[in-house]
Amino acid sequence: MQTVNYSLGSLIGGDIQVVSKDESYVRRALHQSISFEEYAFLMKIVKYVGVSERFKDVIDRFHVKEGETPAGFKIEYNMKENQLLEIDLVRNISYDKNGYRRPTKFIFSADTANPYEVEPIKNLIGNLTCNPGIIYDLFINNPNANVGNKYKTRNEVMQEISNILGPGCDISVEVNDPFADFSKILEEAEEFREMFSDYRMVIKVPHTGPVNAENVGQLLEGNKRLFTRWNQAATADYLHGHNLALKLKDHGFRVNYTLMFEPWQTGMALQAKPYFINSFVRQRFGVTTYINGLLTAYQKTYDDRFLEELRKFMIQWDFLSGDDQNVDLRLVEKVARETIEYRKINEKEGFDGMDGVRHNLRMLRNSNLEDTRLIICSIEGSRMYPELDKLMTEPEFKDMTDRIVITTEPSYLAQNTSAPQIITYQRRFMNAANGEK
Repeated sequence: MQTVNYSLGSLIGGDIQVVSKDESYVRRALHQSISFEEYAFLMKIVKYVGVSERFKDVIDRFHVKEGETPAGFKIEYNMKENQLLEIDLVRNISYDKNGYRRPTKFIFSADTANPYEVEPIKNLIGNLTCNPGIIYDLFINNPNANVGNKYKTRNEVMQEISNILGPGCDISVEVNDPFADFSKILEEAEEFREMFSDYRMVIKVPHTGPVNAENVGQLLEGNKRLFTRWNQAATADYLHGHNLALKLKDHGFRVNYTLMFEPWQTGMALQAKPYFINSFVRQRFGVTTYINGLLTAYQKTYDDRFLEELRKFMIQWDFLSGDDQNVDLRLVEKVARETIEYRKINEKEGFDGMDGVRHNLRMLRNSNLEDTRLIICSIEGSRMYPELDKLMTEPEFKDMTDRIVITTEPSYLAQNTSAPQIITYQRRFMNAANGEK
C-alpha cells in the first residue's frame, strides 16, 4: 500500500476555512507535511486558519515573492481561541526560505563590511558581523577596497549591505564608542534597528576589560600601551560591557557579546544573556605557539635572553602592561607557563588551537540560554578552518552543531571550498574538451 502524504493544505475546505483577509498570506505556509494522526486531530478541533500580525509584517516589510516565506524564519502553528489555527513566522537563522532547514546545522557568517565581498556570498550565510576596525580600516578608508571612494559613511556602507543580504541574515554591528553616554549608544542602536529591522538587528557589544573612558586615550597616543594590566583593574570596569549588554537587551535588542578570548570569560558573559557569544581563535593560537616556543627554549637552556624576549612579546600582546618593561623575569616565566598550561597546546585538547571552542560549547550546553549561539571567529591560515571542520564531527559535540556560527573574511571561507587537485582535474577536463589526446 502506497503512503498517503498530508500537508496543512489538506485541512482547507469543508468545515475548515481560511480567514478571508488572510488568504494570500496563508497560501504561503500550507506546504508543511503532517502525519495522518495530526491531520485527524486537527480536522476535529480547527475551524479557521489564519496568520499572525507578525507573519503579515515580515511578508510586507521584505516584499517576499508570492507563495513564499523568507529565509531566516521558522514557520510555527499555534492554536488560538475560537478554534483558530494561527500561522506565525519566528526569527531563526537556521531556516532557509519556506520554513525548510538550511543544508547544515551549523551556519556560516561573513566578517566584513565590504559590499563587493558580500555580494557573492550572500546566499550562503546566515549572519554578518562587523566592527569599527572592519568598517573604517578595512573598507571605508582603504582605497583598494572602497573603489573610487564610493562609500563615505558607516551608515551608507551598512545600508548597502542590508540591501544585498535581504531578510535571511542577521547583521551584527558594533557601537562606535562603548564608553559613550548610554543615551547616545541607544540612539546609535536605534538607527541600525530602523535600517535592518528588529528581525535582523543584533547589536555587538565589546568586552572592555580594564579599559575605561578615562584611560582609553592611552591606546590612542604615544606607544599606545595601557598602563594597567589586564587583571589589575576596577570591578566596575571589568563589568562595563556586561551591564551595557543587559541594558540593551532590556531595550529589546539581541546582543552579540564579543571579545571572548579565554574560556574563563564565558560563564560571566552568559550572565549578560547574549544572543551570540564568541570564541576568538586566530591570534590566540599564534600567540600561544610563540610563547610555547620561547618558554621551551628557556626551559632547555635557562638562558634569560628567551625570557627577555618573552617579556617584550607579552607587553606587545598585553599580557603585561606598558609599565612592565623591567618586570622580574621570574614573573614572565610564571605567566608564560600558566598560559601554556591553561591553553593546553601540548595536549590533545588544545594542540589545534580549539581548546576555547571546546570549552565554550560545553559551557553553552550547560546553560539555560537555548537560543544563544557560539560564533567561532577570527580564523586564518592553512590549518585553522580544516581543524575546526574536524572538531565539528567529534562525537562529543554532535548535539551542539546547531549552536555554531563560523565567521571569517569571505575570501578565507571561499578559499576553503577549493583543493589542489581541482586544478589537476580541470586541466584534464579542459584539455579533453579541447580535443587533446
